[in-house]
Amino acid sequence: MTLLPAVPDGPGGEHSALRPLYEASAHRYAGAAVAPVLSDDWSGRIVSTHAPDIMRDLARRFGGERPPLYPKGMEAEIEAVGHLCEQGINATAQRAGRADADDAERDSALGSLLRTLRSLEGRLARQDYLLGDRLTAADIELWVSLVQLDTVHRWHLDASAVHRVADHPALWAYARRLAGDPAFGAHLDLDGIARRHHAHCRGLEAAGAAVQIVEWAAHAPDRTASRQG
Repeated sequence: MTLLPAVPDGPGGEHSALRPLYEASAHRYAGAAVAPVLSDDWSGRIVSTHAPDIMRDLARRFGGERPPLYPKGMEAEIEAVGHLCEQGINATAQRAGRADADDAERDSALGSLLRTLRSLEGRLARQDYLLGDRLTAADIELWVSLVQLDTVHRWHLDASAVHRVADHPALWAYARRLAGDPAFGAHLDLDGIARRHHAHCRGLEAAGAAVQIVEWAAHAPDRTASRQG
């Protein structure tokens, strides 16, 4: 596994370290060499660049004796959660904080975001995990979206909007509980998230930047020593 820099070093979000793979996989490839990539070491070519497929393949082939993240019969539900996170949380939160949108557009997007969070709140008030009593890939999808909502999108929402986002106690208690699990919290790279955000974001900072929902730093590893070393 190759760990890439938090901020791409080329135009269009490109990672220069991935360009040989793209060029070996497509004749005269002219696009950006972007992550993620699953490649075959033997051929030096790309197998997949689709994150959900990569996650599924890795979980099934290298999951070992651990409970499966993609239990048989739950694939459609997990895929639906992925779509919900992408469209109902990530996309709507981004639209709700757009500086070039008018008030009506931002209010509409915020309303969609809150409806999504409310539906998730209802589920997690009744059960420990999103799809029942065991952890699945759906929980990973949701947790990543919640981290992004609080560490990135919150910076472009007004304080009132962030308080409304935070007013889902079961949802954010679930986020904190997973963050306390080393399988989740140990992979929090808050500095990397911040650097990617500042490198690509052109929006204006809003009052919501001061209203943090989860103290993620309490669960993230201290990466200072590794960077200094």
